[in-house]
Amino acid sequence: MASPDFTITLTVDQSLKDAFKAITNVRGWWSEEIEGDTEKLNDEFSYHFEDVHICKMKLIEVIPDKKMVWLVLENYFKFTTDKSEWTGNKIIFVLSVKDGKTQIKFTQLGLVPDYECFEICQNAWTQYIMHSLADLISKGKGQPNASGKPTTKDEERLRA
Repeated sequence: MASPDFTITLTVDQSLKDAFKAITNVRGWWSEEIEGDTEKLNDEFSYHFEDVHICKMKLIEVIPDKKMVWLVLENYFKFTTDKSEWTGNKIIFVLSVKDGKTQIKFTQLGLVPDYECFEICQNAWTQYIMHSLADLISKGKGQPNASGKPTTKDEERLRA
């Protein structure tokens, strides 16, 4: 039976090492406004998009070129009734080689269809993983959000 948790798989031509390095460069693909360290075990960082989405992550598992797991310590969405959505979720990146290419399996353990934010979060992660992270890995430049510059249509809509 398939897990209800949001999962997406990205395949790139670059090496495991290059893909892992890009994942740790969270400012390069998710948000230029990340505060804190994003590479080593027990690093903590904060993300925010204006006052719409604010969260704090901790790296709880780091196996270079293979796996990275973030634990969502705190989370706030301006647009949800349940302010605890995401809190306690794990965001997991698992890297492997398949048919000579690098695969990145991204899962947000806990992001399920029952969440009020599910559709918006699913759309955002799809954009950030399949486009921004993919471009950072393959072209050396992603499309992270920046102050006053939404990346997704939902970010644009929610900031109003």
